Amino acid sequence: MWSFETDPAYQADLDWADAFVREEIEPLEFVIPHILEVDDPVRKELIPPLQQRVKDRGLWATHLGPELGGQGHGQVKLGLLNEILGRTPMSSIIFGCQAPDTGNAEILAHYGTEEHKAKYLQPLLNGEIFSCYSMTEPQGGSDPTQFTCRAELDGDEWVINGEKWFSSNARWSSFLITMVITEPDNPPYQRHSMLIVPTDTPGVNIVRNVGIGGWDSEGEGGHAYIRYEDARVPVSNLLGTRGGGFVAAQTRLGGGRVHHAMRTVGMAKEALSLMLERAVSRHTQGEMLSRKQLVQEMVAESWLELEQFRLLVLQTAWKIDQSHDYKKVRGDISAVKIAMPAVLNRIASRALQVHGSLGISNEMPFMKMIANAYHLGLADGPTEVHKLTLARTLFSQTTPAPGLFPTRHIPARRDEALKKYADVLARHGRA
Repeated sequence: MWSFETDPAYQADLDWADAFVREEIEPLEFVIPHILEVDDPVRKELIPPLQQRVKDRGLWATHLGPELGGQGHGQVKLGLLNEILGRTPMSSIIFGCQAPDTGNAEILAHYGTEEHKAKYLQPLLNGEIFSCYSMTEPQGGSDPTQFTCRAELDGDEWVINGEKWFSSNARWSSFLITMVITEPDNPPYQRHSMLIVPTDTPGVNIVRNVGIGGWDSEGEGGHAYIRYEDARVPVSNLLGTRGGGFVAAQTRLGGGRVHHAMRTVGMAKEALSLMLERAVSRHTQGEMLSRKQLVQEMVAESWLELEQFRLLVLQTAWKIDQSHDYKKVRGDISAVKIAMPAVLNRIASRALQVHGSLGISNEMPFMKMIANAYHLGLADGPTEVHKLTLARTLFSQTTPAPGLFPTRHIPARRDEALKKYADVLARHGRA
């Protein structure tokens, strides 16, 4: 059980990771344009040695079980590590726990054949290749019931036709895990299947690579708009069962949302730290910014929101560790997902405001943080959907009132109390 502290050995690992990220990884943002460009000679020289140091420390891909080369750390330990990694996106790649590869690895581990694991999973776990999860569509967003991309059997091959939107990292990936309709006559959530599609398959055409406003400021973005045009893959590239794509998709989401949340905590912590530094460093109208009551209010509210959110995430992680069943913690995971973008947005916006015009410039990270907050509100299911999930979970755990009025109806409670203590009241003349 985690009780607001961790064991000394793992705390030493966290302390090492904190210094490692600050001293070795954060400077890379200014010398490597994109860490997924594996042919970049600067990347080739700098990244593999850092990854090896992480492996030597025993912190590589710690979300994986020992059978896959990881430590099998529970969600609380993963959360505490991801809080540190969240300060810079490059960290997760150097620690072997980057999205969407972590979720794709889970699908391959659960549903892949031995051939799949040798050809795709092991190189992915080793950090030798990258992958893409190709699910959402231009007209359907993340709602599988609105998908139209389909695959049909032709002999011993699946033939894929349709479009996918925002397939992150496709341009750098060796393969895609693509959700397609294979059983159109089944009920809505049993129509889809998962296929492994090598990115260089003829007919897999990237229409364009889309960036995130305020985040991808230079060149092409990393989120592909893909058109599948008679793309053929072997029938053996099916992951799981026909019509089981929606179930497979859930395999990759639960833990990933908790890790996203703790990385968000790390980013929000950085924004708060910068806000505090600015407030005690700058004078305006004859006094320090930190003396201004509105700035004090911004700082106090940011600290409270951050601490409340962090505790919610860690409690959710603890519940997952206790139950080993994401379904039992579904409502908590949705609550984390709901709170995540709003907390980051508010804290980063306040930090930006305290920095004035410098805060809105590209010389500070706040606009990227705010853009990322909106991204977090859409990724892995939009916030609105998770609100519905949380509400329905809470309703399912609530017993209806047995009578016409609520169980805490004051007149009924008064009558019950008078009846229960009638003898006492009578003895004191209050009957």
